[in-house]
This record gives sequence, C-alpha cells and structure tokens, in this order.
Amino acid sequence: MLLLSCSSKLQLLEGALRQALPETLPVLGAVMNICRGNPAGHEVLVDSWPNFKAVLTRPRKEVATDNSDFYANMHAAFYRDLDAYRALLSSPGAINWAQTFRIHGLQDSVYEASREIAGAKGFQVYPSTYLVYLLPSSSAIPDVRLDPAMRLSNLDVSHVDLLNKTWYYGGNEWSRRYIDMLIRSFPSICFLDAAGHPISWNITDPFGAMSIGYTLPEHRGCGYSSALCFILAQKIQAQGYPIYGNVALDNHPMQRLQQWLGFQRQTNLCRIILHSPVPGNLPAWVLPDF
Repeated sequence: MLLLSCSSKLQLLEGALRQALPETLPVLGAVMNICRGNPAGHEVLVDSWPNFKAVLTRPRKEVATDNSDFYANMHAAFYRDLDAYRALLSSPGAINWAQTFRIHGLQDSVYEASREIAGAKGFQVYPSTYLVYLLPSSSAIPDVRLDPAMRLSNLDVSHVDLLNKTWYYGGNEWSRRYIDMLIRSFPSICFLDAAGHPISWNITDPFGAMSIGYTLPEHRGCGYSSALCFILAQKIQAQGYPIYGNVALDNHPMQRLQQWLGFQRQTNLCRIILHSPVPGNLPAWVLPDF
C-alpha cells in the first residue's frame, strides 16, 4: 500500500484514470479535486506504483474526526485486479474500521469485496445503487436564455438550512456540515427569486458529480433545473472535469431530464456501500432504502 502524494504522480494517475472512463468516474473526480487545491481534504492510496492495480481515495484523518459521520467519511474505489483491491482494502491503516464510512464505485465487485472484508470484521454493509448519466465529451453545451424575473447566483452558506431541509438524504447535523462544506468548496449554481431566496439549485461534490439538484415544488415545470444543469456543466467542462451525475433508480423524472439534456445512461451502475459497526447510529432513511 502506498500513499500517493507527489503532484507529478497524481497527475499521471489522473491521466491513467481518464483513459479508463466511465468505471473510474468517482475516483477520477476525487483525484482531480486533490490536484486542484484539494478542497475536500482527500488523499489517494494505490496498491503499487507506477503499475497500479487498485486505487482508493479517502478523507484525511483531520477531515474524518467524527466516527459516525459517513457524509464526511467517504471513499472512492477503482480496480484493475479484484484481488489487488481486496488486498488494498484489507491493508492495515487503509481503512479506519472504528468509523462508519461509505465507498463509492462503478464496479460490481466493489460491493462484493466490502461484504467479504467488512463481514469478517463484524460490520453491517448497506449497498445502494444508482444510475449513472454522463454527458459525452464531444457534446456542445448550449447557451441558456435566463428568465428576467430570476437572478442567477451561486449558493452561499446562508442557504445551508434550506438545502438540508429539502435534500432527501439531509435533515441531520452530519448532512448539514456536509452541505456547508460543499457550498464553501465546490462549484454551485442557483436561481434566486425577487426576494433573494433560492428556488432551484445544483452543486458538485468531492467526486466531481452533480449533486443535490432540487427545485422547490411551487416553481417546477419552468425549466429551471435544465437551465442550471447546463450552466453548471459549462463551469465543470471549463475545468476539464467529466460531466456526470448519479440518479436514484426510482427517480424517473430526473432520468427523463438527463436523457432530454443529452446525457447518456451508462451500463455501469454506481454502488455506494455504507459500512457501519453500529446500525443504531444510522439515520432513519438508511435501512428502508437499502
């Protein structure tokens, strides 16, 4: 197991991960963020270098200080060789098994490895599955004509409570801290009404994905989500990131919107595996959904 901290090696890793898209999407997004200021405070482990067979991104120790906070304690995985990934995941110090944490991956066996290794340690494992929509790199992103009644802006920390209340996975202090971090650290976009209140928004996350997109119910059907998606995509594209998002299997309106916007549904599914030593510490929405 090696901690990859050299900037030149991280740039080489970024290039190699880009060649293996779409399976590398969350890991590539994390590595790109690390190479561009590291706003989320993540780091990269590989099984070997330069001929790596497995990659795991994780938060630094100073970021994941709350053992129960799986919003902050999130990892991303990619492997060329499953046995190498199993060995990396099992390596002493690779994972803090005293904590509740998530692993994101676009390969089915990421879950299989978690189930085997975590099960042997007495952990509960809760997998969830999402569709992945990726905008082809050759796609031209159209300019958007804005409604004169709406003001385009970025999200700011005064909007944290609104996002935490409306986000399906929000409503707790961990999610509130996570949203605060996203707003402070990553590209975001929103429409404000005449009173200066957000009515529709989107933001990117530590893995480079569009996330927490939402429009208040009374303002739906006006095209705000699609407009913001295109505007945020322009920001992301200008920085060289792949433009993608994960959509819940039962979120059919968002699936239709992604297809209408020109995003292509990938054959790979996004697996988000939550690992917990104590099920009682999880929010109420976790167990029913998984």
